[in-house]
Amino acid sequence: MPYDASLDECLFAKSWENDSGRLVVSVYAYNRGAKKLQISRENKGSDDEFKFAKLGRMAKEEIEAILPLITEALAHL
Repeated sequence: MPYDASLDECLFAKSWENDSGRLVVSVYAYNRGAKKLQISRENKGSDDEFKFAKLGRMAKEEIEAILPLITEALAHL
């Protein structure tokens, strides 16, 4: 079965921003299935638009900033 964006339900989403981009912590449920946590990175381009990027490694500052968001997201799982 191919992915259908209309079946992907966002139950929670909050972000943290710094000068170079933002991290988004969200909870999704696909086709009313299991709720899952997602952490994504968006970098700011030269045009100040956010563009999706691979999450990769995180700095201590980033981890400390999103920990409260993860804790808040747990209530939606």
